[in-house]
Amino acid sequence: MDKIVLLENENVALYCYPNDGIVHHVIYKFCFGETFKTLLTKGADAFIQYKCTKWLSDDKSNSVLRQEDIEWGQKNWEGRIINNWKHWAVIVPDKVVGKMSMKPVIDRYASQGLEVKLFESSDEALKWLKSLK
Repeated sequence: MDKIVLLENENVALYCYPNDGIVHHVIYKFCFGETFKTLLTKGADAFIQYKCTKWLSDDKSNSVLRQEDIEWGQKNWEGRIINNWKHWAVIVPDKVVGKMSMKPVIDRYASQGLEVKLFESSDEALKWLKSLK
């Protein structure tokens, strides 16, 4: 089982690499509300099911994170994975406003001991995550 497609549509994609312990999401356009919640919920389900420790967030095409979505994530998603989550590869949004909205989220998890590394492409990020044990 190298790659499992968990979700794929015009807005987002979600994959799991069980052998490498990675959940990987890709946002193709502004993601918020129910789309955002579904993406993170399905990702957390796979993270737990396959005993993952790594997450790849390809948010290059996303825009600003809405405050209500950040709060929902902290309240409903974070607690499900935080104890086993060790490494986070992030492709930050192209738009400046998107970069700015991601910074506090990245800082929050880095301050909790999570190893966070920024990348320009999913290929680079995936290569790094796969190299980790």
